[in-house]
Formats: sequence, structure tokens, C-alpha cells
Amino acid sequence: MHMRRTPRQARPLRAGGALLAAVALLVSACSSESPSGGSSGSSTRTAAPTGAALTPLPRDTPSALAPYYGQKLNWRSCGVPGFECATMKAPLDYDKPGSGDVRLAVSRAKATGPGKRLGSLLVNPGGPGGSAVNYLQSYAGIGYPAEVRARYDMVAVDPRGVARSEPVECLNGRAMDAYTQTDTTPDDGRETDQLVEAFKKFAEGCGAHSPDVLRHVSTVEAARDMDILRAVLGDEKLTYVGASYGTFLGATYAGLYPDRVGRLVLDGALDPSLDARRLNKEQTAGFETAFQSFAKDCVRHSDCPLGDAGTSPDQVGRNLKAFFRQLDKKPIPAGDPDGRKLGEALATTGVITAMYDESSWPQLRDALTSAMRRNDGAGLLALSDSYYERDADGQYANLMSANAAVNCLDLPPAFSGPDQVERSLPAFEKASPVFGEGLAWASLNCAYWPVGNTGEPRRIEAKGAAPILVVGTTRDPATPYPWARSLASQLSSGTLLTYVGDGHTAYGRGSACIDSAIDRYLLQGVPPEKGKRCS
Repeated sequence: MHMRRTPRQARPLRAGGALLAAVALLVSACSSESPSGGSSGSSTRTAAPTGAALTPLPRDTPSALAPYYGQKLNWRSCGVPGFECATMKAPLDYDKPGSGDVRLAVSRAKATGPGKRLGSLLVNPGGPGGSAVNYLQSYAGIGYPAEVRARYDMVAVDPRGVARSEPVECLNGRAMDAYTQTDTTPDDGRETDQLVEAFKKFAEGCGAHSPDVLRHVSTVEAARDMDILRAVLGDEKLTYVGASYGTFLGATYAGLYPDRVGRLVLDGALDPSLDARRLNKEQTAGFETAFQSFAKDCVRHSDCPLGDAGTSPDQVGRNLKAFFRQLDKKPIPAGDPDGRKLGEALATTGVITAMYDESSWPQLRDALTSAMRRNDGAGLLALSDSYYERDADGQYANLMSANAAVNCLDLPPAFSGPDQVERSLPAFEKASPVFGEGLAWASLNCAYWPVGNTGEPRRIEAKGAAPILVVGTTRDPATPYPWARSLASQLSSGTLLTYVGDGHTAYGRGSACIDSAIDRYLLQGVPPEKGKRCS
């Protein structure tokens, strides 16, 4: 069994909606059964994906890209013991390789031994917009199982537009504070106009501050960057662990380069065949599933401010929604030195943050108790700030900017205007009575993006690829379990590994069954048996 530090994985899919994540510790049991076994979250039937499949790139590297594939990295100390850093060049525009470069931050921790080195293991925590370098240096490079770190050089690259790799910048400081406090449950035309104006201001900031890179931060381009890195590192095949959005990045790589797939772990999988509206609506349902689990747990504790042992989960949700409505009318003090109060938007984000990891539920109970009974919003504000990666000085990491930039480039907008959102509200509120309205309106952000999308929904088959391991959690809030089943069925060599439980992603969450299956695959190349389920 492996004791793990709690990793922070960036949350997927939406800007203005939901992000971060987490993972816990320790071990539990596992079992193998057919996917039709009836445990919570696993009964949803996955519709057969439709539409075109992602087309592989030619096997031969174009001559215009040869200088990038042949470059040598200048490794140097980067101030973190045990890690080296380097800068890799990639073409800003793959259609015009000579028109300029993008510089990408790379870090590695060399294999520690003993045992024969197996090559490089690339990791990505998701987002989009999460720093893979930070994830490597703070968790994966020191917290992955010792036997994995012994055999692999642990490597990460911040994707283009993210963190150290020419980051996209939109708003920061007070302007970002105002954006995160914008009411995403408008009550009338005036509040709808204010929300639209906030989305426009955010988009205009991105266009003004990052005009060149903003057009070239798609997942396809990031996957092509990973192939350059694979070659530069001297590996014939890519070995990779991607979490959350990182599964989309890894699956895209497999679709583009099926013959270069080594051992790919896609944990907390995204379904690449879905359009943005369906992705957002199904993610909304995922947060409702997680909230129902939280509600059942909350009322078992005497300090639950949303009900007692006899309160149903649906009533817990109605109680929370009523509290949100109070905050919408009158925000409460939060002890913030910059004068922010806790309104409905920040409170909702704080609650959503805790849905990513059941170990955060006690913190959420405390925060809700302080807010609802003592008129103190500090706890929920702290959860919201962790979600947005806002530091004590009021500055934001570029997570939210990069998140929007990638999402809005990868898919056509979920909605083109407020009228479409209003028509979809019943479906979103059915998916989640607690979060549906706010997450529907948050899905409007790409409608005003200064750059048109370059991607479309695509099935990913990766015909001819080596076995690929897809991992799904039955009550995952951010990447619902049916997405993992769908991706595993699309991939010609996909194998589904199921974690029956709560939280976002499964590797390192405390299941010895999950961890041992993934470790065996990484070390021996042997995927688990078909239909394996763990708890």
C-alpha cells in the first residue's frame, strides 16, 4: 500500500463554473465484476458516440518540424531539490512552423533506481490550466509510488498558455475579484446584462493581453507539443498519467499518434465526443450526485447546519438553495482585508470546491455553520479562493484564464446568447436543483470569446494503439462516470477500471485495489482484467 500526499489537481471544463480537485490517503478493498454490477453511479447507460473520429497525423515527421524534434534541452537546477528544469521550443502555429515559437517550461526528476529505467513518465493534473510542473514538483515527483519513481524519469510540461509556458492573461487583482463575484443567477434583465458584460470584459482582457498565444492553446496543439517532448527525451513511445482534463489531452495524443502510445493512464475521464452544452449539463448532474452524497453524510453529524438525521438529501439541497438566495439579497461579512463580502456567487463556488473531495466535507460543514449561524463568511470565501487560486495578496494564478482559453478554442460555445440559456434552464435545474441555474449561466462565457473555436467534438479511437487504461469513479462530480465508460468504449484498445466511491479521480485516493492495478500497468504494461471494479 502507498501512503500519498494529497495532490491538488486542477478542475476541468468550465471557466466561471467548477474546477480544482484533490485526493486522499490510505487503502480499502477491491473486487472484480462485470460493468453491469449495480452500484451507485454505474447504472447510467452510455449512448453510443456519434460523429467523426479524430484523424491520426501522418507517421513521418514533416521536415519543417525537424528542428523542433531534434532540439537538445539544457537542463538546469530550478530551486526545488531533486528536480531539473528546461525550456522547450514548439511552433506557435503548426500550420506555419516558421512563423514563430512558443516556449514551454519542462521539469523532471530522474529515476531513482533500483531496477532498469523504463523511460519517461509524463504527468498532467488537468484543468485545463493546471500547472503540470507544479503538480510534478509538489506531488507526483515525490508522492507517486517509490517503485514507479525508481523506474521512470518523472516529467511534466506546462501546456502552452499555462503557468510558466507563456501564460494567457485576462484579468487579475481587483478586476478578477469583481468577475468572480458576478451574479450567475440573474433575476431580471438588468442582472442578465451585467453578467453578459462581465463575460465580455473577461474575454476582451484575454484578447488584449494575449492576442497571439490565445489562438494557439488548443488541446490538439498541446498534444503535438507532447510528441516533440517525447522525442526530445529520447523515448520511442509516450508513457503518461493524465487526470481530469489531462485525460482529454492524453486521449487526443493517442488519437493523433496511435503508433507512439506506450502506457497511458487516463484517470477521471472526459468524453471527447460530447458538445459543450452536453458536457456542461452532464457535469452539472455530476455535482448534484456528489452533493447528494455530501447531504447524506452531513445530516449524520450534529454540526450540520442544513438539517438533522431525519432530513432528506433533497430537503438539504432546498435549505442550501434558500441560503444562497439570502446571500443574493444581502452578502455577509467575510473578514476579507480587501473588503469582499460573501455573496451567492462566491458561496456557491466554495460549496462546489468541496464536492471534489469527500475529505473536504468537514471543512465545508464548518464553513456553512459559520456562515449560516454566525454570519461569518470567511470559511466559504477561503474555499472559493482556493478554487480560483487567489493568494493572500489578492493575485490570481492564470488557471481561470487558461481554462477559458482552452475550452473556448476546443469546442463551439455551449450557448450563443441569454435566450438559449433561459430555454435550457429547466434541463439544467433538473440535472441539479442546487447548482443547475448558476452552472447553466456560467456556460455562456465562450459566446463572447475574441477567437473562434478550432475544435469540434470527436470520437477518439486510436486504432492500433497499445492498451490504454481508462479510470472512472462512480460518483465523480466533475467527470461523471459515464464519460469514462464512453471513452473506454471509443478507444480501440481501451480498458475500463472502475472505482466505486466519491470524489474526483481515483489514483492515490486510498484504494489499494486501484493503486496496485495502475502501478502494475505502469511497471509491467499489463492492464487489469476486463470489468475490474474497486472500492
